[in-house]
Amino acid sequence: MTRARLRVLLPVAAALAVVVPLAWLWQASLLPGTYSVMDMGYVDTGGGPAVAGPGSAGLHGMHHGADGATSVTDLVEHRTGEPDVALTLTARSGTVELASGRELDGFTLNGTSPGPTIEATQGDLVEVRLVNESVPDGVSLHWHGVDVPNAMDGVAGVTQDAVPVGGTFTYRFVASQVGTYWYHSHQVSHVQVRKGLLGALVVRPRSGIAQDVDVTAVAHTYGSARTLNGREGAVRVEAEPGDTVRVRLVDTDNAALDAWADVPVTVVALDGYEVNEPTEVEARMVQVTAGGRADLELTVPEDGAARVQVSKGTYLVIGPADAAEPAPPDQPRTRLDVLSYGSPTALPFDASHPDRTFRYDIGRRPGFVDGRPGVWWTINGHLFPDVPMFTVEEGDVVVMDLHNGTGASHPMHLHGHHAVVLSRDGRAATGSPFWMDSLEVAPGERYRIAFVADNPGVWMDHCHNLPHATQGLVAHLMYAGVTTPFRVGHEDNHPE
Repeated sequence: MTRARLRVLLPVAAALAVVVPLAWLWQASLLPGTYSVMDMGYVDTGGGPAVAGPGSAGLHGMHHGADGATSVTDLVEHRTGEPDVALTLTARSGTVELASGRELDGFTLNGTSPGPTIEATQGDLVEVRLVNESVPDGVSLHWHGVDVPNAMDGVAGVTQDAVPVGGTFTYRFVASQVGTYWYHSHQVSHVQVRKGLLGALVVRPRSGIAQDVDVTAVAHTYGSARTLNGREGAVRVEAEPGDTVRVRLVDTDNAALDAWADVPVTVVALDGYEVNEPTEVEARMVQVTAGGRADLELTVPEDGAARVQVSKGTYLVIGPADAAEPAPPDQPRTRLDVLSYGSPTALPFDASHPDRTFRYDIGRRPGFVDGRPGVWWTINGHLFPDVPMFTVEEGDVVVMDLHNGTGASHPMHLHGHHAVVLSRDGRAATGSPFWMDSLEVAPGERYRIAFVADNPGVWMDHCHNLPHATQGLVAHLMYAGVTTPFRVGHEDNHPE
C-alpha cells in the first residue's frame, strides 16, 4: 500500500471508528412508536426470590390476556352504591385568570386553576367524572399521595388511556387516608401540570379536626407568577384572636418550597400522615418537597394577625378581617429537620429483615435517548428505557436505598404507596416516623426507605421535577402477576 493511499485511509478509518459506535448507540436508543412499560429495561428482584411466570424473564414482558395475569383494569374499587362525594371536573384549554386579573395561556378545571378543592371525610366513597372538553393532547388525573387501586391511578399509558377531547373517564375510590393530598394530570404532565391542571384533595377524620380554622394553600407557579390558591402576593384568612389554625401547604411546583412564620408553628402532618407528638418550633423554615404537603398549626395572636411566608413573594395573613398586614418575618437560616422532629413510635412492620432491597442510584451522563443526543439522567447507571423494573410480590417488606449522585435535587415520588424514612446519609431517623410519598433527595444525599408491598399494580416511581421525568428519570414498581393492556404512545398516551 502506498503512503498516499495510507494517508487517505487512516483518517477514514479513524472517522469510522467514531461514527459507527455513535450510529449504533443512536439506533439502539430509538423507542418504538408504541410500547408497554412491561417491556422496559430489566427485572430487578431486589435480592428476593425470582418471580415465577412464563419465559426466562418471569412476568416481565407478560401482557394483557396471558394466562394467570391480573390486568390493572381489574384493580378497581369494589365498594358499590352511591358515592358520598361526587363531582364532575371539566378540563379546558384556554386562559387561566389569576385573582389579580392577569391572564395566562393554560388549562382549567371547571373554569379555574387550581381546580376545585375536593373535600371528603375518612371512609367516603369518592367519584370524580373527568370530562375533556378541549385539551388537545388528552388528559388524565392522578391522585397524588392517595393510595388508590391501581386502575384509578390516572397514568396515561400505564393504568388508562388518556381521555381525548369529547371523552370521559370516571374515578372511584374510598378516601381511607386522612390528610392533605392533591390531584393533577399525568398526561404530558410536565406541560399540563405547569399550565394549570391540578387541584387539592382534603380528607378529614370522622371526628373532625382539632383546630378552629382549616385552610388549604396550594402553591403553584404559572410562568413567572408565583401564587397561592391562584393569588399573587397575600392570601387573607379570617380568624379570631386565640383561634388555632391548620394551614395545609401543597407544593405543586417542580422544586421544593420553604415556609416560615412570625409566630410559633407546629408541624402536625407531612404527606398526609400525622406527626407523633409534634412540638412548637420558632425561627425554622419548613421545607415542602415538590409534590409534597405539610400541615402547620398556629395560634392567631391577640394583638393582630399572623403571617406565614411561603417562599418569597407569596404569603398568608391570618387574623381578623380588619387586622393590619404584618411585616415580612425574617427568613430563618436553618430548616427544621423532620427526621429528628416529634417522638419515635413503633413501625407496623420489621424493616430490619426485608424481603427485597432495591438500589435507586441517580446519575447523569452523555448518550442518546430515543435518538436524541444529550446529557441524560440515569438510574443505576442505565439510560431510559434500559432502567430497572422493581419487582415484588404482595406482602413483601421492601427497603429501597436512594442516592443522588448528581448536582441537582430530585423530589422522588412512588405511586400507590407511602414509605417510611429509615435513615439519611447512614444516620438513623430519631423522630416521629416520617411517612412520605414525595422525598426531596438533595445532591449527594443517601436515603434508606421502607414500605410494605400492599397495593398490587404497576406503579410509577419517578422524579417529580416533571421535566426530569421527561429526561429519563422514571422507573416502575411491578407486582408479580399484574400486567397492563395500555401502551405509551398508543392513543396519544404520553404520561410525562
